[in-house]
Amino acid sequence: MTRRSLVLASASPARLQTLRDAGVHPSVIVSGVDESAYVSLAPADQALALARAKAQAVAALPDTADALVVGCDSVLDLDGRAYGKPADAAEAAGRWHTMRGRSGVLVTGHCLVDNRHGTGRDAVARTTVHFALVSDDEIAAYVGTGEPLHVAGAFTLDGLGGAFVTGIEGDPHNVVGISLPLLREMLADLAVPWPSLWTDLSG
Repeated sequence: MTRRSLVLASASPARLQTLRDAGVHPSVIVSGVDESAYVSLAPADQALALARAKAQAVAALPDTADALVVGCDSVLDLDGRAYGKPADAAEAAGRWHTMRGRSGVLVTGHCLVDNRHGTGRDAVARTTVHFALVSDDEIAAYVGTGEPLHVAGAFTLDGLGGAFVTGIEGDPHNVVGISLPLLREMLADLAVPWPSLWTDLSG
C-alpha cells in the first residue's frame, strides 16, 4: 500500500490530537484565512466555505505539491444561526444561558484536496448535541476557565465542557472538530485507503 502524507490546514489542537489518536500524524500548516468574511452565511454554508478556503489556501503552497490537504471549520447551529468562537467572556456566558437545557447541531465543513492527482471532495458532518441544564454558577465557573473562548459553540466534548453535555446523536469526533468516518469516506472517493495514512504502528 502506498503511503500518503496528510496536511492539516488548521491550528486546532483538538483536530490534530483526534487524527493522532487514530494513527494519523499530519503536518500542520495554518491557512491564515480571514474567517470574518464568512460570518453572514447560513451555518452549513459558512462551515463548508471556510473549510474550502483553508484547504485551498494551503494546497496552493509549494510544500504541499504532492500531499493530501484537509481543511475543516466548525460552527454550532442553534435556531438556524451559526455560532463560532465567542468574542469574549461575556458572549460565551450569554451563549451558555441560551444553550442550557437545549439542543444544537455541531456542523463541521470538510474539504479534502489531493494535490498529487488534482482532485478533491468536500462535505458537511452534523452531530446533534444535548446540553445540560447548568446553573448560573456553573456557567460562570466554566467561562472563567477560558476554555469556551477558544472553541466553536463555546463548549467542548473532550475537555472541561464534557460534563455539561448530556448526550449526542452522531459522530463524536465531529464535535471535537473533524469527522473521522466522513474523512475516511472522502478519501475512499479519491481512491485513497484510510490505512495508507497510518504511521508506523509497529513501535
